[in-house]
Amino acid sequence: MLTLLMQNESPDPEPDCDIFAVKTAQKLWADRISLAGSNIFTIGVQDFVPFVQCKAKFHAPSFHVDVPVEFDIYLKADCPHPIRFSKLCVSFNNQEYNQFCVIEEASKANEVLENPTQGKMCLVPGKTRKLLFKFVAKTEDVGKKIEITSVDLALGNETGRCVVLNWQGGGGDAASSQEALQAARSFKRRPKLPDNEVHWDSIIIQASTMIISRVPNISVHLRHEPPALTNEMYCLVVTVQSHEKTQIRDVKLTAGLKPGQDANLTQKTHVTLHGTELCDESYPALLTDIPVGDLHPGEQLEKMLYVRCGTVGSRMFLVYVSYLINITAEEKEIVCKCHKDETVTIETVFPFDVAVKFVSTKFEHLERVYADIPFLLMTDLLSASPWALTVVSSELQLAPSMTTVDQLESQVDNVVLQTGESASECFCLRCPSLGNVEGGVATGHYIISWKRTSAMENIPVIRTVITLPHVIVENIPLHVNADLPSFGRVRESLPVKYHLQNKTDFVQDVEISVEPSDAFMFSGLKQIRLRILPGTEQEMLYNFYPLMAGYQQLPFLNINLLRFPNFTNQLLRRFIPTSIFVKPQGRLMDDTSIAAA
Repeated sequence: MLTLLMQNESPDPEPDCDIFAVKTAQKLWADRISLAGSNIFTIGVQDFVPFVQCKAKFHAPSFHVDVPVEFDIYLKADCPHPIRFSKLCVSFNNQEYNQFCVIEEASKANEVLENPTQGKMCLVPGKTRKLLFKFVAKTEDVGKKIEITSVDLALGNETGRCVVLNWQGGGGDAASSQEALQAARSFKRRPKLPDNEVHWDSIIIQASTMIISRVPNISVHLRHEPPALTNEMYCLVVTVQSHEKTQIRDVKLTAGLKPGQDANLTQKTHVTLHGTELCDESYPALLTDIPVGDLHPGEQLEKMLYVRCGTVGSRMFLVYVSYLINITAEEKEIVCKCHKDETVTIETVFPFDVAVKFVSTKFEHLERVYADIPFLLMTDLLSASPWALTVVSSELQLAPSMTTVDQLESQVDNVVLQTGESASECFCLRCPSLGNVEGGVATGHYIISWKRTSAMENIPVIRTVITLPHVIVENIPLHVNADLPSFGRVRESLPVKYHLQNKTDFVQDVEISVEPSDAFMFSGLKQIRLRILPGTEQEMLYNFYPLMAGYQQLPFLNINLLRFPNFTNQLLRRFIPTSIFVKPQGRLMDDTSIAAA
């Protein structure tokens, strides 16, 4: 019947049919066949079980762009007789690939059922026919999905009648899902088939695949010395080597902070190719598409990146290398864009810890300082870096409320600090009387200029600014200091001069007494009462005579201010020395002893 219909003839009648009815039917068939119109009939077979089944399956869920895309079309005839089809077309979401997936065989209408077992266009009942297709994907489709939208199978030709069976997507029909379910639940062992045949139920439709970029054949290595130190120009050396068999061109480098991290990191991370200049906020966190030229097979290049991290913490950095290369796939030359990326997590730490303390001129700890009385500011620089640091210089910038007693000079110029080592400085300062200031008085800033010892000479020096703590300033009514030698000698005069300065706007009545010491005799007034005018100074001279060697307690000066009864001797001890080292008395050798020696 199908053959006659394809030849525009009426089908043969069933046996034992009424002759009159047969003639009437043949006339109706002749009238219908003679009508003008299209001889092509398209039948959508997705919603019922047709006499031909179809399944499409890509060989892989993804293909590299330099590898031909391959897929199979499986066909199976469920009719009682073999059939021959004339054309098979596969359509894609990108129609440019349709032309590569067409099988067509010129045949006459009467060949649909004649010689049905000869040629690849024939379907034998119960046997699965597999047809292989391949094509080269376009480079612009990298990262995109290629999907089979329909499969068309044509029977007959346009001169007679042509029936087109149409499957949407990768094939299948109303019975496919049920067959797959039954196959999945079946534990029966399938009979072994010849190598060129497969079990129909085991074929799973895979109607789409992804085009991915070509596998790069380059190596990317990162060389650096972690951790990074805050605000330094941290050097990251990128080495790119080509292992391709042909020249690669248009090599580009993207490097810097990997996108998607905390916004604060982006604002405090800056990248540059020029390490001789410090990065500021105008520099980006990521450098994109830096051209580095072409590379021949085996050739390598190095690129130095400099990263400045303004805050501590972990950061993830990205190095992305892309290039173009000409390759041949299926005798067709295409230009592939390849890329390779490396990521590295770098920790940023403080280069050193700075401790600051205020002490008296006797190196005693001070919780507060006294107006117009010199005190010492001591800084202790402790290296926290695992790498050696060079302290190029230091600088003390005083606040307007502070003055220096002597010239401010750096005491740590060009000092190299290993891990855990420290360097200290001492500055003698004075704070003028400012009245009662709540919260203390600003001291200023301590500025350290430093760099890694291993850094190249042209790498700029980093300036780290440390804000010094505020200090509480108090006014005292009387200041006492003493002038005395650095040491004494037994039974030799030790002159000591005391300076008493009135720091108030009032006349001070001062009672002074000397508290004796067993280690000294002294000459001078043991007890006296003075009146000191505002802003003036009174001097008192004593001669002490050491009686024994060693570190000895000096006679102590007791001072009582009648106007300020809270002025204690404990406070006085901060300003004047309380002990001194006494050397033993030397022995004089006479001439006889010298001659004997």
